[in-house]
Amino acid sequence: MIYLDNAATTWPKPEAVAGAVQEALLHKGGNAGRGGHGAAMQMARLIHQTRVDLCTLFGMDDPSRVVFTQNATHALNMALFGLLHPGDHVITSSLEHNAVARPLYALRQRGVKVSEVPGTPGAEFDFAFYRKAFRPKTKLVVTLHASNVTGTTLPIREIGQMAHEHGVRYLLDAAQTAGVFPIDLKNLPVDLLAFPGHKGLLGPQGTGGLIIKADVRVEPLIYGGTGSLSEEVRQPDFLPDALESGTLNGVGLAGLGAGVRYILAEGVDQIRVREQELCRKLWSGLKGIAGVKLYGSEEGERRAAIIAFNLGEMDSVELSYILEERAGIIARAGLHCAAQAHRMLGTLDQGVVRFSPSHYTSVAEIEKALQTVKEVAAEMGY
Repeated sequence: MIYLDNAATTWPKPEAVAGAVQEALLHKGGNAGRGGHGAAMQMARLIHQTRVDLCTLFGMDDPSRVVFTQNATHALNMALFGLLHPGDHVITSSLEHNAVARPLYALRQRGVKVSEVPGTPGAEFDFAFYRKAFRPKTKLVVTLHASNVTGTTLPIREIGQMAHEHGVRYLLDAAQTAGVFPIDLKNLPVDLLAFPGHKGLLGPQGTGGLIIKADVRVEPLIYGGTGSLSEEVRQPDFLPDALESGTLNGVGLAGLGAGVRYILAEGVDQIRVREQELCRKLWSGLKGIAGVKLYGSEEGERRAAIIAFNLGEMDSVELSYILEERAGIIARAGLHCAAQAHRMLGTLDQGVVRFSPSHYTSVAEIEKALQTVKEVAAEMGY
């Protein structure tokens, strides 16, 4: 198998991640916050350490501002429904994943006004439009950091600065960049950061989170037991308890903590350099194959580790199937839960094939993938 679908979920994981999950299952099985006995306290300490490690990675001081969720979609819904009310106005981009697009559609039905900043290939975020989009009732700007279709990044510092100039919060979807791009919240105009645990952070599926800066209040999406203030019927108003009702995925968070510590030891910059090298090789190789059309930015600095392409008019799902059958190449094809991005690219009918390597991917695997695409192109007459 040549695994090139790391934008969906990273694989393989570091051995330490599997070890941490096993250790938690076998020896740390208590329910954090549910009782003062040793087993509950042991799991609580483990979960707290994961919060601390995430603060180290993302430049935060207060671990209580790290709220755990099932995934980035859950975190984004928590932020959007916890911040926006009927009559409010929100600004977003035309590249968004359905994790943002669908909640905003639902909120629009409830009376929230939505402005979408248009873009074109090569100019994915129209700043002239953005400057004029702010209104007296604009409450939030929400964008992704990097497109899950093309890997193209948005200028988040400039987007956030303009939002703050208008007194507006900025919510960043870091699904494709957390763990593989340097993100320092102390020095970025980002108020809330949503992240998955199972992608660049190398943790298990079913983990994610929302990091909330100190001056931001998010209303709960889910109400219930927190292990705190149990004598009161009202929800606690302090973090993380206010937003973490029900039992957490302690076993998964043990694995997430191990993944974050692996990244801290390896260095985000080193991981990023490795992935850029692999993507440059993929891009240049695909560019030299007759019939291949590439999407997104050729500049490695403006792209996450994602390469999107098509071969002639062949359906992207069919090409992906051929690549797997012929050489065991695992890639994502179709619309990638991001129809808006495909409308902008003009690929809504065909979709694209997406190669997304990780720092674990070998040069030999990249070369095999390129050779296989070249062979298929030749058989098609290119």
